[in-house]
Amino acid sequence: MVKPCIITAIVCLTRILLFTLFFFPPENAIKDGRVSRAIGLCKKLVGHFSHSWKKKAALTEAQKELKLPEHSLITEYPTRWGSKEKMIARVLEQMKAISQVLLTGDRHARSLIPTWQDAEVLESIHKALHPLSEFTDALSGEEYVSISYLKPVLHLLATSVLAEDAADTDLTRSIKTKVLAYLNDKYSDLNTQELLDVASFMDPRFKTQNISADNLPAIKARLKTEMVESARRTHNQEKRSRTETAQNSPSAQASGGKAKKTLGSLFKTSAASSALPLPLEDVVE
Repeated sequence: MVKPCIITAIVCLTRILLFTLFFFPPENAIKDGRVSRAIGLCKKLVGHFSHSWKKKAALTEAQKELKLPEHSLITEYPTRWGSKEKMIARVLEQMKAISQVLLTGDRHARSLIPTWQDAEVLESIHKALHPLSEFTDALSGEEYVSISYLKPVLHLLATSVLAEDAADTDLTRSIKTKVLAYLNDKYSDLNTQELLDVASFMDPRFKTQNISADNLPAIKARLKTEMVESARRTHNQEKRSRTETAQNSPSAQASGGKAKKTLGSLFKTSAASSALPLPLEDVVE
């Protein structure tokens, strides 16, 4: 039987993935001051252009001149899913316009101009996080995501979305590796793994696709046992219900006389006697 504590955790398990992918901080991917500086610079740039209508107007003019999309910079909100990645993507998109406006400003404004090293770090972070953003947007947009999705989703992340690419920088590769390691650790518990295998096996869309061949016999045996027990309980409940109904029926209570048989009841008796019931194990098999 599935343990109650695991059943209680099903909702949490299906949400851990989304929360991890949206909120996993790139700063945790590698202990490198470049990452903290680049993300901190993005926040300063957003604040610089958000607090001055003159700067906003200058940015719009620069966008027109450079034929860039006339988009505003995006603020990161800790409670808004994916906002950090969107902030980085928008800064990268408007990097030329931002630099052009800051060049005409004072000393403080010029100090905010991103260096080529900053741009390289932001590109590396964006390359790792952007596929995750698209993936989680699609996943969170589903009306109903069952626990049977988890095993296939983790496999897809490892083999496609977060798979290493030959063109990846060391930083991009590090972020991907850290995110995968974090996710695998969250689902490393043996009871959790067994639950995910069973859920995936029961889903006709996935069946045995992402389950180790060594685990299949145990999964099938467990499911067969649970199905037999469930069928036996249902059978016993129905039997008790029929007995109680028969005992409480008006015909059984009336003067203790023998109930009059009908033509239909004779057919039921004949059919029941001619059909030998199969053992529950054979039915389940």
